[in-house]
Amino acid sequence: MKEYLGPVSVVLISLLGHTDKNGAALIRGSANFRSSTAVVADSSLKDAFRNDFLIGTALNLTQIDEKDPLVTQFIPLQFNAITPENIMKCEVIQPGWDDYNFGPADRFVAYGRKHNMFIVGHTLIWHSQLSAFVKNIRSSDSLRLFMKNHIEKVAGRYAGQINSWDVVNEALNEDGSLRKSLFLEKLGPDYIRLAFELAARAAPNTELYYNDYNIEQPQKRAGVIAMVKKLRESGTRIDGIGIQAHWSIKNIPLQDIEASIIAYSALGLKVSFTELDLTCLPNPWDLTGSDVNQNYENSPFMNPYPSGLPDSMQAKLTKSYEDLFRLFVRYKDRIERVTFWGVCDGQSWLNNWPVRGRTNYPLLFDRNCKPKPAYEKVMALSDNP
Repeated sequence: MKEYLGPVSVVLISLLGHTDKNGAALIRGSANFRSSTAVVADSSLKDAFRNDFLIGTALNLTQIDEKDPLVTQFIPLQFNAITPENIMKCEVIQPGWDDYNFGPADRFVAYGRKHNMFIVGHTLIWHSQLSAFVKNIRSSDSLRLFMKNHIEKVAGRYAGQINSWDVVNEALNEDGSLRKSLFLEKLGPDYIRLAFELAARAAPNTELYYNDYNIEQPQKRAGVIAMVKKLRESGTRIDGIGIQAHWSIKNIPLQDIEASIIAYSALGLKVSFTELDLTCLPNPWDLTGSDVNQNYENSPFMNPYPSGLPDSMQAKLTKSYEDLFRLFVRYKDRIERVTFWGVCDGQSWLNNWPVRGRTNYPLLFDRNCKPKPAYEKVMALSDNP
């Protein structure tokens, strides 16, 4: 195991405010901008784990367009795989029946190719973030035609450029049964097979993944395994499983994660952790009581660390990441990719979900892209010089 020496050199660049595609601040929370400069380590996650698995991140348009000098340098230093946060979801890439908005997705793919990165398409078929016209489809034939057109045009456009597609996203309930969705209602369970077969034809040399959250849990895992076996029995290609990895530092389900890596890889599937972040804050479902109408916004209880993470919680976050990556390294021969859902704390969706306006600390880099203690512990697990 190599010795991690910490940040050897720093880059000091002023951070300016930026906005995401919805105009919301990229860097959020009152813990932001304790300094007008940012500190970046010249050590690299992607290099440390280069013989183990890919290290990825999710990108928004500001980052794709390289508008922030600090982040422009930082992302290709640390990561060798990228996933788009929102720009390939239906509501963005196909706002109308014959209306495709390929501009942002084209820039995302160009960014990945420029930096020689593994490029993930996210996502082709998902019940959420659908365009309004899709939600209003009434007939099964029309919905089937939408699926055919959407997958052929989107996956086909980037065939040979995108390395992996999240073909179907979040199709299962917690008990492993199929989620009630527009696709299930109109097309029945066969819509999953149809999506994978269309994707295989449109992008024959691209990895095809099923992506979902909580699929490390036994019941939902069993549902995934049953789905995969059914697809295989029909002769349908599926290459990998994406475990989203949105967990809490209160309880990382290490035993379930390990069992899932073993179970999925035993099916001959690639395993990736596709949306990794570890929330440090309480969430509404953690509470007891029956007042479902309670407003959690602006609640001090729900936003306990607006000015910075206490040392005790920082230590807990650090230990959680260390334990998790120790497990990943143990099964490095079965894991293809570990992708963080965001570049740094300020960008994380967990600042605004499930409660808006909070200050969360779920990633390895703080709001100035400075490595946190968790980063140092993760780097120390690498055997690569």
